[in-house]
Amino acid sequence: MREVGGHVSAAGGIEMAIERAAAIGSSCVQVFSGSPRVWARSELTKFDPVKIAAKRKEKIIGSIITHALYLVNLASDNPELIAKSMKAIAYDLAFDARISGNGVVVHVGSHKGAGWAPVRHLVRDCIAELVAAAPDGSTFLIENAAGQHGKIGGNLEEIAWLISEIGTNKLGWCFDTCHAFAAGYGLGKTQPEGAASLHTAAQEIDRLGLWSTLRCVHVNDSRDPFGSGRDRHENLGDGNIPDGDLEYFLNLPQLEKVPLILEVPGKEKEGPDAENIARLKKLAHVE
Repeated sequence: MREVGGHVSAAGGIEMAIERAAAIGSSCVQVFSGSPRVWARSELTKFDPVKIAAKRKEKIIGSIITHALYLVNLASDNPELIAKSMKAIAYDLAFDARISGNGVVVHVGSHKGAGWAPVRHLVRDCIAELVAAAPDGSTFLIENAAGQHGKIGGNLEEIAWLISEIGTNKLGWCFDTCHAFAAGYGLGKTQPEGAASLHTAAQEIDRLGLWSTLRCVHVNDSRDPFGSGRDRHENLGDGNIPDGDLEYFLNLPQLEKVPLILEVPGKEKEGPDAENIARLKKLAHVE
């Protein structure tokens, strides 16, 4: 059966996150290892891998994805910020290995208008250093961006270049449907009228040879129109991505074994809920 789930709170521990995920109908889950907006983190010994594994088995939760904190920027011109970012991502990679997780999703940062070419070797070297030092069993996943404020990965060619340059199975990527739509990649069979890019998301992933390294899909509708460059998630069916396009993309054969994870606001503005999980299951043809 396909894995469908949502990002839920880990307050009270990862076991509680697994409980929350199962309660809304998830078969996989995404969490933060701590607050996404502060650098401080708990000692890794706080997380009991035996108890986490037992709870995972009890609730039939498959993949556990970790999302890195929002403060990181591997493209910064500030050495102190890069050092903090490296330390934070290294922690999450160790956390991923400790809980037998399935990868750490990272927004790698923004060049703040400097351009991709001047920063790409810096970003490559930072990621290469991190994955080389990361424990076995951990995976660094680059997330595509919405194309805003110079953020890395709005153009899928940037992700393809990094993966090719670094060349390790400890590096993959995560595709976000809202981000792709905002960046100008249509999710249906054809590009929307007036699109700047000639290729749909599926066509571009195929052209760049990125299917084999895709480890996770964030399934989010978009509050903003196609090509907006704005990263604002909406509940499934309530935004601007046509349901038919999202259904087409999610049922591509290449995604059959890739976890599908919601990061939507939810009806009560408390994150993914049972209604959005049900909508996702319907779109993804999950019984």
